[in-house]
Amino acid sequence: MSAIEPLEQARRLLDEAETAPSLDALANAVALSPSHLQRAFRRRFGVSPAEYHRARRFGQFKAALREGAAVTDAVYEAGFGSGSRVYEHSNRLLGMTPASYRAGGAGASIRYTTTATPLGRLLVATTTRGICSVTLGEDDGSLEQRLAEEFPQAARERVDAGREEWLDAVIARIAVELGWSDADAPAMPPLDIAATAFQWRVWNALTRIPAGQTRSYRALAAELGAPKAARAVGNACGNNRLALIVPCHRVVREDGSLGGWRWGVERKRELLARERVRAPRPLPAKERAG
Repeated sequence: MSAIEPLEQARRLLDEAETAPSLDALANAVALSPSHLQRAFRRRFGVSPAEYHRARRFGQFKAALREGAAVTDAVYEAGFGSGSRVYEHSNRLLGMTPASYRAGGAGASIRYTTTATPLGRLLVATTTRGICSVTLGEDDGSLEQRLAEEFPQAARERVDAGREEWLDAVIARIAVELGWSDADAPAMPPLDIAATAFQWRVWNALTRIPAGQTRSYRALAAELGAPKAARAVGNACGNNRLALIVPCHRVVREDGSLGGWRWGVERKRELLARERVRAPRPLPAKERAG
């Protein structure tokens, strides 16, 4: 049995479980030790088994809210046994209370700033819990409008560069990683993005694609152990709200053509070209042997 099979089996069991199994029970079902399962599952999928199950439930919960279900109805439609379990984790997974999320971010406080980059204007926004949006555009007006459409009821405050630690850290980190700056890269702040478990898996896989390289949607789906999920991978890329941080620009069509990118295909082309120039070149065979 290959190393990946028990992890995929564990994931399927979590997908099918109405109530999250204990780590011991899950490990016993896939013939792994609990500690090994915990480490290997997180390494493969980017979250622990418990976090995976919780995020999957929240994906269903979030969809029900967006479709207009009452919070109480959405709780039970998503398989939660009680409202208290939802509210216990909703701040971390939704970034705001469920009712606030359904109401377009009512009650949430968002701070944002914009800056110039070689790819156009960049907007970075954070809540009190982490980064909630990173977008590219032609001008500040269109970027601010997009933020307002995503969080129409949230309190949004623009801050100047140098006055918000998280915003400045995101901009500095992007600049370093994309070769726009030679300064030391600061630590990346936490993320405050609502997503399904599958979306998290796709985004985590995207961050493992080396700069200067690309993958097709089908190849990325195969890497995730779901070879028939190329379309779902494409949808996850389309739902990415963190431009440059989650590098969905590194996914291309099967024939190698660029396909689309929510921040503009010409930006995608330029970004990939820049990454290829900066990517380390493999050593000649003679040097590798030496």
